[in-house]
Amino acid sequence: QVQLVESGGGLVQAGGSLRLSCAASGRTFSNNAMGWFRQAPGKERDFVAAISKGGLTTTQADSVKGRFTISRDNAKNTVYLQMNSLKPEDTAVYYCAARSSVYGLGSLRQDAYDYWGQGTQVTVSS
Repeated sequence: QVQLVESGGGLVQAGGSLRLSCAASGRTFSNNAMGWFRQAPGKERDFVAAISKGGLTTTQADSVKGRFTISRDNAKNTVYLQMNSLKPEDTAVYYCAARSSVYGLGSLRQDAYDYWGQGTQVTVSS
């Protein structure tokens, strides 16, 4: 089992920045590819970014490319999402997720992830 706890959400003005953290406990964190997803009110949960086990391969959704960066610190069992140039449409609950240790790369698909955090709210005001 892997337990995930997100933090770092909050209220920020458009153009501002936030850094989300996802702390993992349980099995060896470095064995799991990780992803970030978000769900805006009344919408489905969407892919944001993913990172491989070792952190060398990352993927971002087109809507956040050039603004959001995913990274990880395996020594701290933590994955991060640095969000810059935030827009009101980035308002959502952000979730981190972990894949089974069988897989080395992250995925855009929600059903590829086995473990999920509870989410952290990000609100961007205009």
